[in-house]
Amino acid sequence: QVQLVESGGGLVQSGGSLRLSCAASGSIARLADMGWYRQVLGNQRELVASITSGGSTNYGDSVKGRFTISRDNAKKTMYLQMNSLKSEDTAVYYCNAVVSQVTEPRNWYTLWGQGTQVTVSE
Repeated sequence: QVQLVESGGGLVQSGGSLRLSCAASGSIARLADMGWYRQVLGNQRELVASITSGGSTNYGDSVKGRFTISRDNAKKTMYLQMNSLKSEDTAVYYCNAVVSQVTEPRNWYTLWGQGTQVTVSE
C-alpha cells in the first residue's frame, strides 16, 4: 500500500522552530511534485510550500523567509523547516505528493498524508 506519513508536529512557543517530515512508502515507482498544506478547522486547506522533483520551490506569502521546503529523493522523504513560528501558523499540516506505482508506472496519483498538528503558543 502506497502512503505518506507525516511526523514532527507538536507544541512550540512563538518564535520557535519545528521540522516536519513526510515519508513515502510502498511500491512507489516515481515521486513528482510534493507539497505541504495546512488547514485550520472551518477554513480551506492552503498551500504552504511545494517542491518539484528537480528541487524548484514555491512558498505561500505568509511563510516566505521563515519556512524552507526540501526533499531527499533517495529516501522518498520531504521536509519542512519552520522557523520564527507565529501563533497564526497553528494548523494541521498535510503533505501531498504526486506518485506513480511500480505496478502501473504510467498512471499518476495524488496522495495525502494523515496530517500532523502544529500548535504555536504566544
